[in-house]
Amino acid sequence: MRKVGNLVRKGCKAVQDLNLVKLLQSEIQHELSSNHYPTSRSSSLGDFVVEWDSPQSKDVVLRRKLESGEEVAVSAMLGPFSDTTDREEYLYPRDVVMKVCVKKPGLSSILQFDCEIFEQDGIGSLFAIWEFYYIQSPARIGPSVYRGPSFSYVDIKLHRALKEYLEAKGIGEELTNFLLHHLHKKEQGQYVNWLQKLESFVAKPE
Repeated sequence: MRKVGNLVRKGCKAVQDLNLVKLLQSEIQHELSSNHYPTSRSSSLGDFVVEWDSPQSKDVVLRRKLESGEEVAVSAMLGPFSDTTDREEYLYPRDVVMKVCVKKPGLSSILQFDCEIFEQDGIGSLFAIWEFYYIQSPARIGPSVYRGPSFSYVDIKLHRALKEYLEAKGIGEELTNFLLHHLHKKEQGQYVNWLQKLESFVAKPE
């Protein structure tokens, strides 16, 4: 009877594993056959080059060197999911969190902009600056170092001027469109890869 009980338990487990494998295979097939994010918008890296884009990481890092010798670095990743229902009208379910750093030749100081990229009315994208820092030396930065006021207290004219400053460095709509699309496609690929690994694990015989 004990042997019979063991066989029944093993049989039940095999059925459960088979059901899970079928569900995983169905989800994988759905993802592979779905085009969630068609490339219908004008998007481009411009003069930026991809410095880092590991399949295992959530972020992407871009870099550009201007004729003046200035360097502009952009790091971006998807932000959290939004709880609002109006996102159903949009192509992308999440915004993008973006940091932009500007460095001038011969100086150790940098300007850092903490930004967010939003989809705009389902037809394009724009970015907003949330915080702005002047960092005298990245090697000396700490929690007690003054890096500037809260951006919400900065005059609105300075807001606009700083955004125009970034736009002149190449942070425009084609780049923000690219980041929105690329990071969502990247996450979809990572999700499919995760499903495939999970399927292989469950399907592997004991």
